[in-house]
Amino acid sequence: MTDYDAIVIGAGQAGPGVAADLAGRGHRVALVEMEQVGGTCLNHGCRPTKALRATAVLAHQARRGAAYGVGTGEVTVDFPRAIERVHTLIDGMRQSLADWVESTADLDLVHGRATLVSDPEGRRHRVRVGDQELTAPRVYLNVGARAAVPSWPGLADVDYLTEVELLNLTALPEHLVVVGGGYIGLEFGQMFRRFGAQVTIVAGGGIAGREDEDVSAILTEVLTGEGVTIVEGRTARVGRSGDGIEVVLEDGQQVRGSHLLVATGRRSNSDLLGPDHGLATDERGFVTIDDRFQTSVPGVWALGDVNGHGAFTHTAYQDSQILLAPPRTVAGRITAYAMFTDPPLGRAGMNLREARASGRRVLKAEVPMSRVSRAVLEGETTGVMRVLVDADTEELLGATILGIGADDIVQLISLSMQAGVRYPAVRDALPIHPTVAEFIPSILGSLQPLD
Repeated sequence: MTDYDAIVIGAGQAGPGVAADLAGRGHRVALVEMEQVGGTCLNHGCRPTKALRATAVLAHQARRGAAYGVGTGEVTVDFPRAIERVHTLIDGMRQSLADWVESTADLDLVHGRATLVSDPEGRRHRVRVGDQELTAPRVYLNVGARAAVPSWPGLADVDYLTEVELLNLTALPEHLVVVGGGYIGLEFGQMFRRFGAQVTIVAGGGIAGREDEDVSAILTEVLTGEGVTIVEGRTARVGRSGDGIEVVLEDGQQVRGSHLLVATGRRSNSDLLGPDHGLATDERGFVTIDDRFQTSVPGVWALGDVNGHGAFTHTAYQDSQILLAPPRTVAGRITAYAMFTDPPLGRAGMNLREARASGRRVLKAEVPMSRVSRAVLEGETTGVMRVLVDADTEELLGATILGIGADDIVQLISLSMQAGVRYPAVRDALPIHPTVAEFIPSILGSLQPLD
């Protein structure tokens, strides 16, 4: 048995920072990682997918070269080389993080499957890692989430992929069938189509169901315009079809392909902590917390995806910042996120559907990307910019931006919202021309009541 002042389980986006901070204050800390340091984001999430996306974007731009006066000839993608580039980048980042953790004084990096036996009184918790038993009065969980695998009949009998296996392919699929119309499915679907694969996306009620209908419609047009097939319908069962797979929908439609990507959501990793963790969870298995990440067990905190308060890399990282800087709390956090299709989608706060349901008097300002000078000059006119404000308080309520630079530009609104800036201050700011962001102040001068 080894005693510590604190144990951090999970070296994702929150864990290493918390562990290093505690160690820097003179505490003896163990950081336990069940797989690879860096968590989902570094190993099979944000970073590798964006590295792979760069190849897809470049190939797409090259194919459009003639419209810009650039001759390229036939454009092909060397998929194994593209994947090799991704792994080279990620391996270097992972090693750099591991080196930093291992060089931190008073911090022990422990590898292995961890199970938690919590002390309901919060005196001393036990963490078992293989044949080791670690104890500490404080435990910080950063164990994340993983792909949710549905219980479709026949799924267990086929070699289906999640994002983990997809990023380890060494040959381009002939026909990738994606079940799931959310961010993972759409990002990978577009990328693999641009690499040269046939792609079919099966989405129950259409793609990007979290977004407003017009935004989903634009994304549908973008993807189908690039040759992606989108099939609406819910999966009833899965099976083999020759050397490939077959997805049968509830209405009897059959979708066949060479590979199947299951992208139907995420589930909490709280179950990996074993049967004796003693933590209260919600109906989906996410650990319940208060505004300072304290769980139902004294002396145990839950950070990142496992607590269900964000499920993004940036929310997990901010969890660690909030935890380490009392009296900050997670209450009132303005959630912002992006979907990295091309063009990307950026969201902050409310969308139209949520604004209508809020009971507020809401004003809307929007402009199609086809009227944004920079977008026209770049030849990237697909999309829309939309900002919502409260007519009575002048609060910024949210923004939806689909188009060139949207993933960066939407943060102008989220930062303003978090800082409590009222919309007239944004409207009256001096914008730089020609930029996409200049239209945020411009459109705020033409607010109209939301119908």
